Amino acid sequence: MNSNFTIPTPGNEAALNYLPGSFERAALKAELKKQSEQQIVIPLIIDGKEVFTENRIPVVMPHNYRHLLATCCLAGKTELDAAKEAAIEAKSAWESLAWEHRAAIFQQAACLISGKYRFQLNAATMLNQSKTAYQAEIDAPCEIADFLRYNLFFADQIYRQQPLSVGETWNRMVYRPLEGFVLAVSPFNFTAIAGNLATAPAIMGNTVVWKPASTALLSNYYLMRCLMEAGLPAGVINFVPSKSTDISKYVIRDPRLAGFHFTGSTQVFRQVWREIGENIENYHAYPRLVGETGGKDYLVAHASCDIPALVSALVRGAFEFQGQKCSALSRAFLPQSIWPQVKQLLLAATAKLQYGDPADFTHLLAAVIDEQAFKKNVSYIEAAKASPEAEVLCGGYDGSKGWFIAPTIIQAYQKDYVSMREEIFGPILTVYIYEDEKLDEILAYCDTSTPYALTGAIFARDRAVIAQMEKQLMHSAGNFYINDKPTGAVVGQQPFGGARASGTNDKAGSALNLYRWTSVCSIKENFAPTAQIDYPYMAEK
Repeated sequence: MNSNFTIPTPGNEAALNYLPGSFERAALKAELKKQSEQQIVIPLIIDGKEVFTENRIPVVMPHNYRHLLATCCLAGKTELDAAKEAAIEAKSAWESLAWEHRAAIFQQAACLISGKYRFQLNAATMLNQSKTAYQAEIDAPCEIADFLRYNLFFADQIYRQQPLSVGETWNRMVYRPLEGFVLAVSPFNFTAIAGNLATAPAIMGNTVVWKPASTALLSNYYLMRCLMEAGLPAGVINFVPSKSTDISKYVIRDPRLAGFHFTGSTQVFRQVWREIGENIENYHAYPRLVGETGGKDYLVAHASCDIPALVSALVRGAFEFQGQKCSALSRAFLPQSIWPQVKQLLLAATAKLQYGDPADFTHLLAAVIDEQAFKKNVSYIEAAKASPEAEVLCGGYDGSKGWFIAPTIIQAYQKDYVSMREEIFGPILTVYIYEDEKLDEILAYCDTSTPYALTGAIFARDRAVIAQMEKQLMHSAGNFYINDKPTGAVVGQQPFGGARASGTNDKAGSALNLYRWTSVCSIKENFAPTAQIDYPYMAEK
C-alpha cells in the first residue's frame, strides 16, 4: 500500500482524583480487596508462553510484610538462555513488520492500560510497591500510557528525518534496530519506568529480555499481560524475573547483547559498565548503555521566595512516595533570615501527615520498599540523633508490621554532614541554614558536593537572583525547577534524566532516548553514474 501514515498527536493521560463517592474510588477499592484476598503464582513469560520454575520468591506488601500477594518464579540459566534465543528468533519478523502495525500494538496497549486494566495496575502498584492511590495513578496507568503514546509519536518524527538530496542523487536514512537483543533491567519505584525500559527499544524494532525488580513483580506481570493482550508477538519482550548474579553471568556477557536499558543504583550501573568494558572484544557490536541512576536532589531557597509555596515543595518533594522517587528532594539550603518562619510552617505541615496502609486514602505516605531500605533509613536517623553536627527535628520509624519511616527532618549544622551528601532513598529531608550573604558560596557547594546531577530546584522571586542561581547550578541537574518541587516530570513536557553519576542523561520521555535504540544506515542512490575516471584538475593545460 502506498501510504504514509501519521501517528496521532498524543496528549497526557488525565489522572483520576478518586474523590469520595466517585466511581473510580469504588472500583479501585474493590480491586484492592480482590488482590489482597488472593495469592497468585507469577510465571516467567518466554517466547509468549508462561514458564513455571520451582525456584520462587514471595511477593508481599511492604506496609504489611507478612501478607503474601503472590509467589514469583525465578529464571535460571536454562530460562535466561531460552529468553535470549526467543528474542533473537523473533527479531527478523518484528523489525520487518510494517511500522504502522508495530505502532498499533502499542497504541492498543496504551488503551488497555488507561482503560480496561487501569484499576488492576493501580491496585497492584499500591499493594506490592506501597504507593498511595494518587502516586499509583500518576504512575501505573498515566505515565505508562504517556510513554507509549509519546514514544510512538517521537519514533514517527525520527523516521521522517531524511537528509538533503542534490542533483542526480537520492539520499535516504534507514533507522534500523540494533543487531542482537536489548537487556532491560527495571527498578521497583515506578511501574511506568519498568514499562518504558522494556517497550522503548521494542518500539524501535528491537527485541528485549526484561528483568523486573524483585519488589515490583505484581504490577510488572500485569503490565506484561497487557502487552500480550494488545498483540505483542511472542519473543519480542521476554519477562524473566531472576537473580542479578544470573543476569550478569548469562545475559550481560552474551556476545549478542546490543543494548542495556537500566534504572537503578549508580553502583550497579558502574559495575555493568565495567563488566561490559572488560568483555568488549567479545561483543558483535558495541552495546548501547543507557542508564538513569542515583541522585542527591536539592532545593536552594533565597530570602525573596514565596514561603508557603516553599514549604509545600519541601513537604511534597521530600515525602511523597516515601522519598523513593529518583527525583525526591533530599537536601535543602535555606536562608537564615526566613528559617524561623519556614521551620514553624514546615514542622506544622509535617506533623499533620498521616502514613500507613495505602488502602486508607487519608495517608500521604506508606512504607519503604523492604527491610534493607528500612534499615538504611533507620541508620541515618540514629546517626543524626547521636551526632553533635545534626539534630532530628521530627520523625522516627516503626518496623513491627510494615517498613514504616515517619516523615523525618534533620537539621545539619555542618553543610557537609553525611545526610547532606549521601543518597538515602527514603522520607528523610536534611536542611542546612546558611547566612543570607553567603548565597554564592552555597550555590558553589551545592553544585560540587555530591557526584550526582539528577534534579534540583530553586525558590526566589527576585529575577536577578533566579538568573544567578540558574547560571551557577546549570550543570548540577538534568531536570531543573524554578519555584517548584524537583519531582513530577511529565512525559512530553519535561524529558527526564541526569548526568554525572546520575546517568547517561538520555532523557526518557523524549526522542533522545529512542535514538539510542536505532542504528542508522545512510543510503545514496546515484541516478546518473559517471564512467569518467580522470578529474578536470589533472589536465596539464
